[in-house]
Amino acid sequence: MPGKKIKVALLFGGRSAEHEISRVSALSIWRNLDPKKYEVIPIAIGKDGQWRFQDARKLLASAKDTLPVFDQATDLLINPKINGQTLVPAKPAVKISPKFDVVFPALHGPMGEDGTVQGLLELLDTAYVGCGVLASSVAMDKDVAFRLAAQAGLAVPAYHVLRRYEWNKFVRKADAAAAEFGRELGFPVFVKPARLGSSVGVSKIKTADAMGEACREAFRYDDKIIIEKGIDAREIECAVLGDHEDILVSAPGEVIPKHEFYSYEAKYIDPDGAQLKIPAQLTASEAASVREAAKTVFLAFEGEGMARVDFLLDKSSGVFYFGEINTIPGFTSISMYPKMMEASGVPYARLLDRLIELAMKRKGRQSARLIDYQPKK
Repeated sequence: MPGKKIKVALLFGGRSAEHEISRVSALSIWRNLDPKKYEVIPIAIGKDGQWRFQDARKLLASAKDTLPVFDQATDLLINPKINGQTLVPAKPAVKISPKFDVVFPALHGPMGEDGTVQGLLELLDTAYVGCGVLASSVAMDKDVAFRLAAQAGLAVPAYHVLRRYEWNKFVRKADAAAAEFGRELGFPVFVKPARLGSSVGVSKIKTADAMGEACREAFRYDDKIIIEKGIDAREIECAVLGDHEDILVSAPGEVIPKHEFYSYEAKYIDPDGAQLKIPAQLTASEAASVREAAKTVFLAFEGEGMARVDFLLDKSSGVFYFGEINTIPGFTSISMYPKMMEASGVPYARLLDRLIELAMKRKGRQSARLIDYQPKK
């Protein structure tokens, strides 16, 4: 039917310490989706794990800087708390595909960006925006991401992995052990949860006596933490859009924190927390090098749809160190990903169009696969 709108299920919230950031990203996405092309069906995922359909008109009318979540909504899609079962739909079975054409997961952090939701959407046989299960899961784990980037030939910072069971074995000697890890790498170091983003739980540590508390802070959010050598570097980022057949890497941007580092406060609370330079002031050779590195990372991680790849440009050596790959980058009004794409000729609304096109393309490719074995004649 000509002129039929594409129904987009917008997932936001989530069971993550980045729940609030997701709601800001989702509102920005919604406001930039062309209402002539798309009908948005908002679905809030509460911190309790419940998926609730939201009243679109009421939600958008109540939104200011972030999308609210109406917990009193009774139309539950998924409720993991009933009878101890994992998936218990409200009415009467989980049927995503007939209700909408594509899912846009505006989720950040674990239980949304780490392959869990992507796996569910694969099981439900529905199109969805962004990277698949593999890329989402390995990108979320900073330890695994460093190993994969190094295997692809990129430089990675020196780091140490510490798991909770190892930390618990230290008992009263935990602070001394943490201090030794810091001394081995050389201060300053960054202590961070291995599987979280938005700088939640991250500390920049300059002295041995502060290491224990920093580790405890990181362990509040994850069972595995990273102690990473600090590099005197510039923070350079690239936005990537596309799939293996057609990849666009944006002009690089630079984040210049005005805080000690690009912390949660600098990103989301202090409006003057950082200066964003797009394009970054790099030589032509440096810009070409970092864009090629971003493409290499995207391909190595089996990326699809979108990703923001972050690098540290060592001020002394000029080496680009891989920092991280973010498979659902921030989409707030001040986020680097849409800003870098816009500076590279892809305005926000067109960016969203392209992401949805890529989701539909992948779904079409997957639907063409055989699921019944057919021996060659």
